[in-house]
Amino acid sequence: MAMFTQMTILGPGLLGASLAMAAKERGLVKRVTAWSRSPATRAKCAQTDWCDAVFDEPRGAVAGSDLVVLCTPVETIVPLLEQVAASLEPGVLVTDVGSTKSLIVRQVQGLDGSFSFVGSHPMAGSERTGMDHAHAGLFKDAACFVTPIDSTPADSTKKTAAFWQALGMVVTPLSPERHDEIVAHISHLPHLLASVLCAYLATKDPSWRNFSGGGLRDTTRVASGDPALWRQILGQNREEVLRSIDGLEAVLHSLRAALSNDDAASVHSLLQKGKTYRDGL
Repeated sequence: MAMFTQMTILGPGLLGASLAMAAKERGLVKRVTAWSRSPATRAKCAQTDWCDAVFDEPRGAVAGSDLVVLCTPVETIVPLLEQVAASLEPGVLVTDVGSTKSLIVRQVQGLDGSFSFVGSHPMAGSERTGMDHAHAGLFKDAACFVTPIDSTPADSTKKTAAFWQALGMVVTPLSPERHDEIVAHISHLPHLLASVLCAYLATKDPSWRNFSGGGLRDTTRVASGDPALWRQILGQNREEVLRSIDGLEAVLHSLRAALSNDDAASVHSLLQKGKTYRDGL
């Protein structure tokens, strides 16, 4: 049985298009409308079997929808919601897929409208972007954060969580601030490490990359992510990312000291902790 009559996807890229595919495949929505700022993407939407109508402006796309999902870069989520707010149906449920939550949720509270907003963050992205990489199985068994605040209606939180669960996700509700602390460590910091490592290696002899094995590729895969998107994410979660860097620097200093002092036991202990954590992922 469908949970929503009409879902609107604003920004049908990797996450947005995958969401529409999965919701249609599982019968969670009867109808999907979409908007993209890109004419080429709108043309692709019109040719898919998951998109029932595509619009060249976002206000038309949200008309009549009882679920609206904002799937654009984090800096554009709130301005886009402000743009369409007057066209939303009273009581419509609005959520997003942004990788940061505190700033977005705070800014949404300042908007006028009769919509109900519940922040979401499905941990199901990829270093690849765009609709061409979308698939209906993207969300299965992946984690998803739902980030209500004290003023969020309980029913809206419940409906949002139920929707992601129906897509096969493991949902965890928590505050926007706690979300940002967690993802700064488990998502944003790893991306920074991969990017910094690649940036450092780029200063060395280019031929060295020809000798690399799978370890370097595995370690740095996420560095292929869109720099413009990640600049926005890091900017919006700057304070928590800085704290995570401070914590990592302390561990690196300990490792450096152990190596300098030829302290094999301490080096082994750190490597063992790393192995234990990785084996548990």
